[in-house]
Amino acid sequence: MSSTYITEPARQIPLLLDTDVIVVGGGTTGPLAAIAAARQGRRVVMIERFGSLGGNLTLGLNTKPSGALVGGLPLEIWNLARSMGGAGDDYMAVVKTGGVKIASPCDPEIMKMLLTRLCAEAGVQILFETVVSAPLMDNGVVTGVVIESKSGRQFISGKVVIDCSADADVAARAGASSVMGDGDVEKVMQPVSMYFTMDRVDLVRLADWARITDDVPARAIPDTVEGLAYGLWLTGFNSSLKKFQRDTGIQLQRDNITLKTAGGRMYVNATRVMGVDVFSPLEFTNAVLECYRQIEGVARYLRECIPGFENARIEQIAPVLGVRETRHVVGDYTLTGDDALNGHHFEDSIAADASALDIHDPKGADVDFQGLRPYEIPYRCLLPQGVEQLLVAGRCISADHAAHARSRNMPACMATGQAAGVAAAVAVESGTTVRQVSVAEVQKRLRALGMPLFSEEVKDAVHEPA
Repeated sequence: MSSTYITEPARQIPLLLDTDVIVVGGGTTGPLAAIAAARQGRRVVMIERFGSLGGNLTLGLNTKPSGALVGGLPLEIWNLARSMGGAGDDYMAVVKTGGVKIASPCDPEIMKMLLTRLCAEAGVQILFETVVSAPLMDNGVVTGVVIESKSGRQFISGKVVIDCSADADVAARAGASSVMGDGDVEKVMQPVSMYFTMDRVDLVRLADWARITDDVPARAIPDTVEGLAYGLWLTGFNSSLKKFQRDTGIQLQRDNITLKTAGGRMYVNATRVMGVDVFSPLEFTNAVLECYRQIEGVARYLRECIPGFENARIEQIAPVLGVRETRHVVGDYTLTGDDALNGHHFEDSIAADASALDIHDPKGADVDFQGLRPYEIPYRCLLPQGVEQLLVAGRCISADHAAHARSRNMPACMATGQAAGVAAAVAVESGTTVRQVSVAEVQKRLRALGMPLFSEEVKDAVHEPA
C-alpha cells in the first residue's frame, strides 16, 4: 500500500447498552469504582480489555499495595481475601525512613475471583475482552463510549463515564489536556517492568540469610515459618547483583531488586526498561522482549548467589508489562509533590492515602522507597478540565511527576476509584453533573463506607519514623 493513510467508510454503530455509569478499565482501580457506584443503586457497566479483573495487581503479579489500606472498600476487599486464605497479615517493613506499614500481598488468582464476584453481587455488568475505542461527545459532554469486541463495533450510552484506563485514554480522546511524565520536553517517566515468580525456593534458608546480611537493608522478615507464606519482603541485593554482572558480563538495567512472598510463592520485581513510549506498539514490544532477557539473567543470579534459591526455577512471567507512568490529566486541581510529601489539607479530600513514596528513577538510579505520613487527595484531581461528565481515577489523576510517586500506588488507585464511583452515583441520583455534585454528600457516603478522608485521622497508624 503506497498511501500513508486510508479512509474508513461511514457506518452506523448499534447500541449495546444504555446505563448510568460506564467504568472503562477493570484493573486495580475500575472494580472499586464499579462496585461503589453499583452499591449506590446505579446501573453500571465495566469494560475490560483482558479476561479477568485486577490488572497489574493480578495479571501483572504485583500482588501488594505499596502502603497500608486504611479503610473503605479497599480494606473490605483485603479482609475478604484474608478470610479466603488469599492474603496474610499486614506488616511493618524496615526502610531508610523508619517503618512503613504495608498491606499483605494477595494471591492473584483468588483476587481475580473475589473482584469478579463482588462486582457480580453488586449488579455490575462486566464486559471482558472488550476495548473502548472512543468516547461519544456532545458539545464537550461525554455521553457514552464506542467499543470493539468479537461482535464488532458497538456503543454504550451512559450518564457518567469514569476513566480507569491508567493511561487516561478516554480523557485524552475526549479532548482533555494532559501532561506526559514530568512535563518537560523529554517527557521523562518512571521505567516499565515485568514481574515473575519462582518456585522451589527454600524460604526458611532465605530468611535466615537475610537476617544477617548487609545486602538487604529494607525488609520485613516474619518470626515464624507460617508467616513466611505472605510476610517475607526483601529489597536491596545491590552489592551482590553488581558483582554478578561484573563477573558474568550479563548487563541488567537495575541494581536493586525486591522479593516478596504471597501464598508461599516467590514474586520477583527486578526488571527495568527506561525511556519506553508505551503508546508505540513497536517500543512496547521491544520492552517486553528486553524484560524477558533480564528475567533470565536475574533468575540465574538468584540461583547462583542467594541462599535458598539453589533449586529454584522460573514458574510464571506476568503476561502484561508493568507501566508506572504515562499521562497525568490536567484537572481542576493538580496534586503537587509538596502536597503529597508534606500532607497539605484539602476540604474536598476524598481519601487519606498512606501509600509509600516509591520512585523508580527514570535515569537508572536506585529505587527510592520511603514510608511517609498520610496525605490527602482532593476531589478536584478527578475532574479533567474542559470535559463534562467524565471522571478519572487511578494513576492518571491530576498529579505532577513528584506527587505521582505516591498517588500511582495501589492504595491511592483503589481509593480514587471508590470516590469516583460514589461521586458518579450521587451525580446521577441528584440529576447534576460530576463537576457540580455535592462534595459534602460524596464525603458523607465515603465515610459510611469506612473511608478516612483526612490525614489526621490515620497519621499514627501507618508510619514509624526512624
